[in-house]
Amino acid sequence: MNLIQKFLLFTVMFSYTSLYSQDSLLQQDPLSLPTKYFNKLQEKYESLGESLDKRAAKMLDKARKSEERLYKQLWKKDSTKAKELFGDVRTRYAQLQSQAKDRAAKLTVFSKLYSGRIDSLTTSLKFLEGTDLAPASIREKLPKGMEGLSALQGKLDQAEIIRKALQDRRKELTAALANSGLGKYVKDFNKQVYYYQQQVNEYKEILKDPAKLEEKIFGLLSKIPAFKDFFVNNSQLGQLFSLPGATAPPGSQSGGSLGLQTRASVMQDLQTRFGSGPQVQQAMQQNLQSAQSQLNQLKDKVNQYLPQGGSSDSELPDFKPNNQRTKGFWKRLELGTNFQNQKTNNLLPVTSNLGVTIGYRLNDKSVVGVGMAYKMGWGKDIRHIKITHQGVGVRSFIDWKLNGSFYVSGGYELNYNSAFKSIEQLKDYSAWLQSGVIGISKVMSMNSKLLNKSKVMILWDFLSYSQIPRTSAIIFRVGYTF
Repeated sequence: MNLIQKFLLFTVMFSYTSLYSQDSLLQQDPLSLPTKYFNKLQEKYESLGESLDKRAAKMLDKARKSEERLYKQLWKKDSTKAKELFGDVRTRYAQLQSQAKDRAAKLTVFSKLYSGRIDSLTTSLKFLEGTDLAPASIREKLPKGMEGLSALQGKLDQAEIIRKALQDRRKELTAALANSGLGKYVKDFNKQVYYYQQQVNEYKEILKDPAKLEEKIFGLLSKIPAFKDFFVNNSQLGQLFSLPGATAPPGSQSGGSLGLQTRASVMQDLQTRFGSGPQVQQAMQQNLQSAQSQLNQLKDKVNQYLPQGGSSDSELPDFKPNNQRTKGFWKRLELGTNFQNQKTNNLLPVTSNLGVTIGYRLNDKSVVGVGMAYKMGWGKDIRHIKITHQGVGVRSFIDWKLNGSFYVSGGYELNYNSAFKSIEQLKDYSAWLQSGVIGISKVMSMNSKLLNKSKVMILWDFLSYSQIPRTSAIIFRVGYTF
């Protein structure tokens, strides 16, 4: 069990221990919620399960292709070794996902991948199924809801089994082909394994973010003493650890779950060995603090090299990872808006350019996208204010991270800089002017959440010198990314 899982278990255990100090009874119906909310909850977990399956199939296909390329290259050098090391690659990968499903179905409660959210919600639904607290319209949906949660737990277990299988395969291929001169192809396979591990971690993070309905159900039920007793004896967490008030599981020793020593038994053993005087306790406390400090330092060093969202059993990649590859298409999109003013001259009035953009993150440093702009005229000067349609524009852009919060920005734009009264006027393509912009942009770092994604841009339009009428070559824009 990795460090993050242990911390999660400790946090949940602590929260339920504190619940035992509350004796207040529920003063309202905990499930006075429309039935449609439970339908949405069920759809959410079904969708997560289906998405896990699709991601697993997609990544396994990529890993298989990488291994097939590796097999072909090794065959050219040593056909006998290629047969021994790879065998029938296609059949092996076809069987891996089905074998993971069979193995996941046979896992015991102690070997399943623990999810506090699934455990809490499943236990809550089991409790409601055996009581009259929920109306009939909700109780009839509980069995199907528990089936959905159980299926999702199975998908998580399958993903973890596949992850470990690919990780073991990666180690095997790396060791067997260390001096084969096929490092390029081994690295390609390692990338697929790494990105699949990161995708599994992303789904774990999603399950740590509860919906409001889940919080309300579990929050209200946790105030009922009968539910507390039910939870500590029937939840997965209660079976893994002896929570306060739980019946000791079969085979436990000294009150600990599965023969594990309890805190009380450990303290009693230490006092027997070293005594219980103030000086002894003070020395023990100092040693514990010193050990904890060293452990925290070591953990911080390890976390510096772990990818974001990774777990302590993740291995350091032998390449520079692109963290965007594990995200879905929609999560890689960035919506933005920007604003710029243009002063008047002999031919053009004062205008404000209002732009909207949509970008796609290629990697952690680069964003490409397109956008549109609307030019609103304000009139000649302060004494002649008149709002008019002064043009539109279409844009393409690329931002590349230079250092820290600074980016190199560039793009190609087409602008219609004339007043128009109808869309038909915009079809005169000869009236559109070209702009090529390049410059520096900076993402502002502010304490305000609203302004933390603000961006200022200073751009040079190197095609402005050939425009008629000529516009300013220096462009100052202020933008915001959602």
